[in-house]
Amino acid sequence: MSSSEPAPHHHSESSPRQPNALAVVALVLSLLAVGLAAWAAFRPTPTPPAEVYSAAQQADAKVAVCTAADLVRKGVSMNTNLQSPGGDGDVTGSLAVAANARISLSDGGQYLLHRLDAAAPAELSDAVGKFANTLLDIGAAATAGAQNTDPDQAARLKAADAQNAKLEQLCR
Repeated sequence: MSSSEPAPHHHSESSPRQPNALAVVALVLSLLAVGLAAWAAFRPTPTPPAEVYSAAQQADAKVAVCTAADLVRKGVSMNTNLQSPGGDGDVTGSLAVAANARISLSDGGQYLLHRLDAAAPAELSDAVGKFANTLLDIGAAATAGAQNTDPDQAARLKAADAQNAKLEQLCR
């Protein structure tokens, strides 16, 4: 090496490093992403305006859900009061009757929930929802082996009777 040539420049361990431009950009972008995520997570969600239904729409929704409730009421009553065709000794018949009762409860609850129109009056809508969910609870508990004499099942049955009476009143 000649004395006129500059010595190669080596970074020493003690010399401060200049931040790499790519690292700075990555840091800025990550901070921006965290800020946007926080804003998205904590911003207030706009509430949609409540829909306004005409009297005719409300009346039609009431007739539809009350008709559905009447149909479910008849199906549940019929299927939960069936007797086995072969009498008490007919195990297969007894199981079939019990299965039909459970299906009528579960399907009846689902049917009511699916027939509930948003235009139905709020009090009726609430009563239908409670009754439908109680039917579903009774059916699920019966499927799990609950007998009508079990205290929890008896309470659900009593609640369903009261909810059914309220529905009949609201559907007049």
